[in-house]
Amino acid sequence: MQVKVAMLDWDDLRYVLAIARAGNITAAAPTLGVHESTVLRRLNSLEKQLGTRLFERFPGGYLTTPAGEEVYRTAGQMEENIQALDRRISGQDLQLRGTIRVTTTDSLLLKLLTPHFIAFQTAYPEIELETIVSNQIFNLTKRDADIAIRATNHPPETLVGRRVASVASAIYGSKTYLAFHPKIEDLSRYTWIGLDESVVQPEWEQWLQKAFPGIRYQYRVNTLIGILAAVKEHLGIALLYCFMADRDPDLQAVHPPIPKLAKNLWILTHADIRNVTRIRTFIDFIGTALKGNLELLEGRCQKC
Repeated sequence: MQVKVAMLDWDDLRYVLAIARAGNITAAAPTLGVHESTVLRRLNSLEKQLGTRLFERFPGGYLTTPAGEEVYRTAGQMEENIQALDRRISGQDLQLRGTIRVTTTDSLLLKLLTPHFIAFQTAYPEIELETIVSNQIFNLTKRDADIAIRATNHPPETLVGRRVASVASAIYGSKTYLAFHPKIEDLSRYTWIGLDESVVQPEWEQWLQKAFPGIRYQYRVNTLIGILAAVKEHLGIALLYCFMADRDPDLQAVHPPIPKLAKNLWILTHADIRNVTRIRTFIDFIGTALKGNLELLEGRCQKC
């Protein structure tokens, strides 16, 4: 079925995208920043304008009709074109002012990046820095963020950036815990703290299970900062990035850094905005600042 959408404005099509992606009116409303009654009213008006139903209403949610699927595909293409245009226009910005949205993980932000971010803002007070903490897989295509700082060996091919350093990891426990649990060769006999299965890092888990076949987690949490907190509360031992633990006077390594688990620290952005002056300035500034943390990042700190 062919649906004519040329007469529609982009604001109408945003509602179709939101409903199709969310699966219902209630979930779509917050993404659009309006009340759900507004979403329903706009959808009804759009369907009346087109003279066809775009969604079948079911108790469990909304499903696109053939006409709705065509409108959804067309709207998605328009969204991609608008976002690409936005990135290209933004890429022409030569001013050291404006906003930079940076996404990174809680562990990097709390244990490494915050002092460097503050130094950047001091040096460039007309640039507003917004930090988004997320431990999920990142995607800068939709401009939810301008820059991502992540430890990964597989950065998305759609992004460009700067590799800063190798990030080492080792096994740590609190000095108090280890004092009450004399050193043993088989680390699997200690109490272990690990990542929740929903966010587990496969390479870490595979190495641990191979190195210590009898390992059994007695506590799991879905962030490395949560694991660090449990280690500091003397619950047991855990695999952590060295930059999180090596400067902590209460912690002690029970296994040296593991070369096979090293990751690369990247500062990434979208190709269309890499030449924006404030973006390029931020990447250069933070990249240079992090070079001062190489020993810490690479597990050569020794309480540096």
